[in-house]
Amino acid sequence: MKETLAGKSVFVTGASRGIGRAIALRAARDGASVIVAAKTVEPHRVLEGTINSVAEEIEAAGGQALPVQLDIRNEEQIRDAVDKAVSHFGGVDILVNNASAINLTGTLETPMRRFDLMFSVNVRGTFATSQACLPALMAADNPHILNLSPPLNLDPKWFKEHTAYTMSKYGMSMCVIGMAAEFADDGIAVNGLWPRTVIDTAALRMLGGMVDPACCRTPEIMADAAHYVLTRDSREYTGQLLIDEDVLREAGVTDFDRYSVDPSRELTPDLFLD
Repeated sequence: MKETLAGKSVFVTGASRGIGRAIALRAARDGASVIVAAKTVEPHRVLEGTINSVAEEIEAAGGQALPVQLDIRNEEQIRDAVDKAVSHFGGVDILVNNASAINLTGTLETPMRRFDLMFSVNVRGTFATSQACLPALMAADNPHILNLSPPLNLDPKWFKEHTAYTMSKYGMSMCVIGMAAEFADDGIAVNGLWPRTVIDTAALRMLGGMVDPACCRTPEIMADAAHYVLTRDSREYTGQLLIDEDVLREAGVTDFDRYSVDPSRELTPDLFLD
């Protein structure tokens, strides 16, 4: 397989900032066409990045961009976004289900509206966006779906502090297991990718100092790992719940300090990993 995304149409949810933006820009450097699908059109008072600002960055990096406002809780908006992608770029070759909602609270402290948000975005949104993209993916060459979701670690310690969030992220991982098997004969790869360490993103900073950003890695490690996964043979490299560092070691990377916010600091492991 060619280790490039040149000429590919890449649909990225939650692409206006953080890991989604980094994955979009990495694809753009190959010359890919990127559908920047996210809610943010106007600048947020706290969070930086909009679909239009990222589209400009993609084009400056050498790619083509189609910014599409999308709330993945709305299936009509999803279908419309996919239709626009197919009309504009001629198809969808890759789907990255990056959009996610997080609320690290216990059962008694989790309002049902927060529960519903996490399940609507993480599980339902991932399922619905995958469903909408599948007809286009079936017509693509080397099609991939990549969910940003963790290995299924059933140790109770990963449930007891935030059961609702854990269930919602594991729902994304179960989409990987189910859809990889369901669409294997169609040659569609479906994989999950999760960071070994906490990633320094705007979402992290919204958690109120729970983790020191200096003890994190940058989103670029996930972008590079995603790039490697998305350039594998879709008929062979599928059905896996992968870790970014393991993927990059497989790709031959040995220097991980370049991904650290502060290489002198000890890194904070991410959730769900022993």
